[in-house]
Amino acid sequence: MHPLDLLMATDLASRAIHIARQAGFKPMAVAVLDAAGNPLAVLRDEHASFLRPQIATGKARGCLGMGFGGRELARRAQAMPAFFDAINSLTGGEVIPVAGGVLIRNGEGQLIGAIGISGDTSDNDERCALLAIEQCGWVADTGDQPAG
Repeated sequence: MHPLDLLMATDLASRAIHIARQAGFKPMAVAVLDAAGNPLAVLRDEHASFLRPQIATGKARGCLGMGFGGRELARRAQAMPAFFDAINSLTGGEVIPVAGGVLIRNGEGQLIGAIGISGDTSDNDERCALLAIEQCGWVADTGDQPAG
């Protein structure tokens, strides 16, 4: 499979915002990063607050930097707050360890990028990411172990 590109990232971000609107969630911003952590698409619903794009980017960047989804990041941040304080010191505060950051994998399980969404509750942010990733034919990695 090809790496994540601009058109794919823009499609993914647009789908996530559309899903949020259809569900009646609060206005959101979405950041899609490639596997190296470079932003490919950052979209903000025109009604989302001005900090939402930075928060969304921090959710995605944290997942890529640590190698697991936002749910696992949140668990580790809660268990090791001093470690995550150090990480945020190293990154200038660019890691936001909560749900709503999701790694994106292709069908073979290879990491192709990450998405971060901010605007509603972390659970609703993540729900939009999961549905958008599924619609694009990729596999979402939230940091939780798959059932089964």
